[in-house]
Amino acid sequence: MRRILVYICCICLCLSLTACESTADIYADGTHSRDFKDYESMAELLGEYGIRFGTSLNPDTAVSSRMQELIAQHFNSVTANNEMKAYSLLDQQASMNAADGMPVMDFSLADVIMQAAISNGAKVRGHVLVWDAYMTDWFFRDGYQTNGGFVDRDTMLKRLESYITQVVTYFEEKYPGEVYCWDVVNEAIGDAEGDYNPADERHIRVYREGGENLFYQYVGDDYVELAFLYAGNAVEALQAKNPEVDIKLFYNDYNAFYPEKREAICRLVDSINNYATDEDGQPRKLCDGVGMQGYIGGYGTQQGCLDPELIPMIKEAVLRYADLGVEVQITEMAVRNYSSDKQEIRKHEEFYTELISTLVDLNSGEEKPLTCIAIWGLTDLVDLPRDHYTYKLNSPYCGLFTSDYQVKKVFSDVYEMLKSKKAK
Repeated sequence: MRRILVYICCICLCLSLTACESTADIYADGTHSRDFKDYESMAELLGEYGIRFGTSLNPDTAVSSRMQELIAQHFNSVTANNEMKAYSLLDQQASMNAADGMPVMDFSLADVIMQAAISNGAKVRGHVLVWDAYMTDWFFRDGYQTNGGFVDRDTMLKRLESYITQVVTYFEEKYPGEVYCWDVVNEAIGDAEGDYNPADERHIRVYREGGENLFYQYVGDDYVELAFLYAGNAVEALQAKNPEVDIKLFYNDYNAFYPEKREAICRLVDSINNYATDEDGQPRKLCDGVGMQGYIGGYGTQQGCLDPELIPMIKEAVLRYADLGVEVQITEMAVRNYSSDKQEIRKHEEFYTELISTLVDLNSGEEKPLTCIAIWGLTDLVDLPRDHYTYKLNSPYCGLFTSDYQVKKVFSDVYEMLKSKKAK
């Protein structure tokens, strides 16, 4: 049922985008009228710095011919919106009937995303193995029954290990080399003091909006480290069969460039990478990277958007994570702008261009800390109601493109900036 609801939501969002009138009237200088095919590949321009250029797909946009053309022209990384998350993959009925008592997956919607990525020459960021938000609680219950009692920790350890191993193995064996990294755990760090145990320097959330974090409650306060251990073991098992397997494991979170959250993430990464030892007794590096979700600006409001002080804060965070010896990726990026005012549109163009310029400059030397920039706020969303979740999350004027995939001036500005850097 949850998978059906997710799919319906995807359909509704896609229809709303399709129904949107062009936002071209906002951009008076006419540069929006150029087609994205008239530009050299943005993925190639960013590739000069060792940075992949990504975007997101759901089952509907995955079969959109226009979106496929855009990916083929400008992107080399794709992330599934929801279709590779546990609540989308887990099959309750099949799990209830499993002879070995282990969870069973339905990969059909995820396969649509994978096939679209392959068809258009893009690799895939696996997103996400473990996330407490919206998680199906029957995964934690006796016999996977909706009203069953919650099982003990030992049972949950077996289920969690089986689930992670099955998912990582499925995608690598069916699509060899296609999934180049996994967000192993998403948004495990609490923001408010009431979200986490104050004695826990990692700030692992015990509660989310008043509800229990089921992974914390029934797997344990080390569920993040365990998830990375199981994912690392799965990758090593695949590598034993094929030494060319190369899958990086990431921790992903929002507000990761704010100092307090940043430092909690650093402590968590350190905990993950000291959780287990190898046969020589040395710590296993289980976490290869940090995904910094790039929702930038106020949530649902123009206040806090396009603040130039955010750019050096983001730069500092990238360098701080890189100092841990891990890769950094900007994930789920939406440079928020809720205003159609011409001055605010121009500020958005300037902010976006300066942000990308700052990020690529981080990789201009021998060190390449940043390995991907993934845009989720790809197009404008001007017709969504103000109380719509995606309106608040991305903002209506966040896009590099209009709602009908026409090039906005902000795309042209970023493109020209990258071209001028290449020419130097």
